[in-house]
Amino acid sequence: QVQLVDFGGGLVQAGGSLRLSCAASGRSFSSYVMGWFRQASGKDREFVAGIRSGGITSYSGSVQGRFAISRDNAKNTVYLQMNSLKPEDTAVYYCAARPGGYADPRQDEWRYWGRGTQVTVSS
Repeated sequence: QVQLVDFGGGLVQAGGSLRLSCAASGRSFSSYVMGWFRQASGKDREFVAGIRSGGITSYSGSVQGRFAISRDNAKNTVYLQMNSLKPEDTAVYYCAARPGGYADPRQDEWRYWGRGTQVTVSS
């Protein structure tokens, strides 16, 4: 069983930066694939970024080059550094984990979820 606590959201102006964090409890964190999804008001939840146990990363096209996912296995924590934020990045961001495999963009393939943290980007 893995519990995820995601935090670090807030209000930021367009062009600014935020770093989200996700602290995981439980064993074998280093073997889990970790990811971030987001859900804007009135829209479906979408994949943002993922990182495999070996450090291979993947991103959605809309954040490629602006966001960076990383992990610290010693701290059981995954991060999402968000730069050059845009109003369309406004959403609730969720941390997710799955026990192995790859960073599947389909949310149904992820087993564990955080409660989400709100990110609001003003224009």
